[in-house]
Amino acid sequence: MSDHQEPATVARVDLARYMGTWYEIARLPMRFEPEDATDISAHYALQDDGKVEVRNRMRRNCEVEEAVGEASAVDDSGSRLEVSFLPEGLRWIPFTRGDYWILALAPDYSVSLVGSPDRRYLWLLSREPRLDETTRTHYLALAERQGFDLTRLIHTPHTRQPTA
Repeated sequence: MSDHQEPATVARVDLARYMGTWYEIARLPMRFEPEDATDISAHYALQDDGKVEVRNRMRRNCEVEEAVGEASAVDDSGSRLEVSFLPEGLRWIPFTRGDYWILALAPDYSVSLVGSPDRRYLWLLSREPRLDETTRTHYLALAERQGFDLTRLIHTPHTRQPTA
């Protein structure tokens, strides 16, 4: 697959249904999520203005860390969002937003595969902290077919310790 061709996203996402807690099952390495982080989750809440409050939590060195940001849909499909974790007054700066594209989504909104169009970022998310191997394999195969290199994929441990 050409690096210039954008990965396909799902046709439509009901953002209200997408809200709530998602647990990170796997990800590609990134600087803002250290490899030794555990219990990574994202909590999404739809705001009155249609934007989404994003609360990412992780456990690292026995401490819970949280980053709060905001996402907004870039089109009517709801499957392509931009996220910023800058302080509220600086979120208008365009080059500081990250792409959050929903590449695959279970019909019951229980599993989501999210990536970026440059294929540098990828997350496999589930409503539960554990995901059966068949489902995991299915979604990761979808990512590979879309051109994501999974050789450095990190499977996120969940220790059952609270992050709230």
